[in-house]
Amino acid sequence: MGDLNTSLGSSWNGLTAARAAERLAVVGPNTVEDAQRLGPLRLLWNQVESPLVLILIFAAAVSLGLSQWVDAAIILAIVIGSTLLGFRQEYRASAAVEELKKRLALTCRVVRDGVEGTVPADALVPGDVIVLSAGNLIPADGRILEARDFLVSEASMTGESFPVEKQPGIVPADAPLSQRTNVVFLGASVRSGTARVLVVDTGRRTAFGVIAARLRAREPETNFARGLRQFGYLLIRAMVVIVLSVLTVNLLLDRGLVESLLFSVALAVGLSPELLPAIVSITLAAGARAMSKEGVIVRRLDAIENLGSMTILCTDKTGTLTEGTIVLADATDPRGRTSTGVRQLAFLNASFETGIDNPIDAAIVTAGEQAGLSASGHDKIDEIPYDFLRKRLTIVMAERGDAERHLVVTKGAFSNVLSVCTHVERDGAVLALTDAVTAELFVYYESKGTAGFRVLAVATRTVSAKGTYQRDDEAEMVFAGFLLFLDPPKVDAARIIGHLATLNVQVKIITGDNRFVTGHIAGSVGLDPTSMLTGDALTKMDDEALWHAAPGTSLFAEIDPQQKERIVRALQRTGHSVGYLGDGINDAPALHAADVGISVDHAVDVARESADIILLKRDLDVLRTGVEYGRRTFANTLKYISITTSANFGNMVSMAIAAPLLPFLPLVAKQILLNNFLSDLPSMAISTDRVDAERVAHPQRWDVAQVRRYMVVFGLVSSIFDLLTFAALLLLFRAGEATFQTTWFVVSLLTELGVVLILRTRGPAWRSRPSALLLWTTAAATVFTLAIPFFGPGSRLFGFVPLSTVEMGAVVGIVVTYLAATEATKRWFFRHTYNGEPTIRSAGRQTRLT
Repeated sequence: MGDLNTSLGSSWNGLTAARAAERLAVVGPNTVEDAQRLGPLRLLWNQVESPLVLILIFAAAVSLGLSQWVDAAIILAIVIGSTLLGFRQEYRASAAVEELKKRLALTCRVVRDGVEGTVPADALVPGDVIVLSAGNLIPADGRILEARDFLVSEASMTGESFPVEKQPGIVPADAPLSQRTNVVFLGASVRSGTARVLVVDTGRRTAFGVIAARLRAREPETNFARGLRQFGYLLIRAMVVIVLSVLTVNLLLDRGLVESLLFSVALAVGLSPELLPAIVSITLAAGARAMSKEGVIVRRLDAIENLGSMTILCTDKTGTLTEGTIVLADATDPRGRTSTGVRQLAFLNASFETGIDNPIDAAIVTAGEQAGLSASGHDKIDEIPYDFLRKRLTIVMAERGDAERHLVVTKGAFSNVLSVCTHVERDGAVLALTDAVTAELFVYYESKGTAGFRVLAVATRTVSAKGTYQRDDEAEMVFAGFLLFLDPPKVDAARIIGHLATLNVQVKIITGDNRFVTGHIAGSVGLDPTSMLTGDALTKMDDEALWHAAPGTSLFAEIDPQQKERIVRALQRTGHSVGYLGDGINDAPALHAADVGISVDHAVDVARESADIILLKRDLDVLRTGVEYGRRTFANTLKYISITTSANFGNMVSMAIAAPLLPFLPLVAKQILLNNFLSDLPSMAISTDRVDAERVAHPQRWDVAQVRRYMVVFGLVSSIFDLLTFAALLLLFRAGEATFQTTWFVVSLLTELGVVLILRTRGPAWRSRPSALLLWTTAAATVFTLAIPFFGPGSRLFGFVPLSTVEMGAVVGIVVTYLAATEATKRWFFRHTYNGEPTIRSAGRQTRLT
């Protein structure tokens, strides 16, 4: 180890701050990700590599090849305009998200200049000495300098599900990862104990970094991303049919190949919402910014949709349903009488504990200091850290001046402490722990739990002095007494649970606490205390039995850490979208398994890094706000997709039908592209729009079949009016090519703008006020559309001509009639498509919400 320290220029006291800064400049930040993944050039390229943009560039190239300079310039101008607009909005959105992520940057304890401090994890360099404890994510690869009961979970690296003990020593250089017991790896997490570690490799030079670089594993696809992908497939199929059909018909009519090809390509592009990536980024980022102001930080933008679709929230009770300010209400002897001796033992145990920072020990220390207790006169000898299997913590100490004997003090869960006791202290005498005494202890424990107290136990043992202690030394102990903690329910917990119920989100408690205190808290906040499943009962259930029991159970008490993930997966199996709120080491697997993992700002590293959503305050009311924002964000995204594709689909079908029947094309390629570009501009404001209360009240999930029905129904309504417009222009106005194209361009664009205000709500349009930004951008686009034919040189460039007063009057009449028909169709569509009872879809099955 000395050679390694020397080669890294380090020591027990770590690097100097100056040396660490120099090394950071050389080796770079401690991250396995690309630092510039969201840089301007990358985002700009994302816009250009879109298939829709590439199609437009191909169309421009064809025009240039045939010396169609004006057409090529117009197409390129639209490409550049769309690209720059999308780039600007996505760059702003990504910058906003990066700012939010900085608030959640991982930190670690590091020794520099001989002083322990906290630095960002990405500032670590080889040679740093870091201090790790239970709950920490390991931020780099390193060698163990010192360890005490140090258990590490390396499942992400080795696949081993059980924690591995790490300690200083030497192992063969060619040992596999799973047998390198003297080192820790980036990405693993500390389950218990403490350690001092010398950092050897950081960033991409770590074992995890090498694997990540080779595999470049992707995050699991979210429901939102899956829905977008399926929607893309729907558009591709429609494009192929339209392009091939229209191109074939035009060629059979002996129209020019180039003109027919450009028209067909323009139709395909016209069907596509080419600003969709930008709209999605803007809407999700706007939702993330708004949620951050309410104390909800989004780590993954796609998780906003999952938060909105949540139907069940699983949470512990501490800090969410209770005040989270645990106080030591009393310390009693085995008979239930207040005991200063038991309080002193608990104070010593909590004062010397160095593993997991926790509110229980903080409450004991606070109460002890207020009572004038002190640890002076005692020296800590050893510590057997808390873990989630033993559920107890042991401190070994010696009274100063007594080198022969040590005092062992254990505190923890009542049953787990009682299981290592063989005697009980009563009235100053140590007696055998008989069945009758055990029964009396259980009666007291249950009565206090039912009264709402969290009950822990304390046990002691005096032993001959020795150097180190192990878990086996927790044996033949003397039961000393009880610790009674109080964490009262929040005064508004019942109200908030009621609010979540109105959003069709069920709250389920999953806790390791005993059934008695869990039932008491549940009853006080409006949950059914009799709807309970204990960890023991769950162990005896097979998966199918749990699938049937879990949805109808409100409380899961005395649950082991490994059972939490099983409960989450059982709820998902029955068709629910599950949110899990947790902040502890043992919550990480359930957070990862849930549809949306939720943690809090002060959670342990491994829990916070496993979560999709971070609450700055552990409050269900903050989470309720996040659910509402998630649903509004998803609803506004779906508005753009549904409205734009239905309007575009109608216009494209109309042109595809009319093209072979007319002596000229209903619109030329540059007019189609301009129409599509202008109709999309107001859609940038959809992210600010208001959402109907009934859409916020129910979870929403992607349903591509529903989007397809929506597109066909409202698209065909648009097509009917388009064909009536064609008939009026040809039969009544005897319109020539330029007049026909100008009139229909104005009609189609105005209907696309107006229909946004109609279809943005499922209720009567006049009863739902759009956001000011959406209303005014739509109004501005409408004025511009009406003025297009009269722009002179600019309008002639696109082949437009001025319209007469009669023709403009006909345009207004057609548009107003179309909007009225769309309003009527909307009422019919939602009355027949939705029966008032929303559904959720999962794993190929459909489940009614209750």
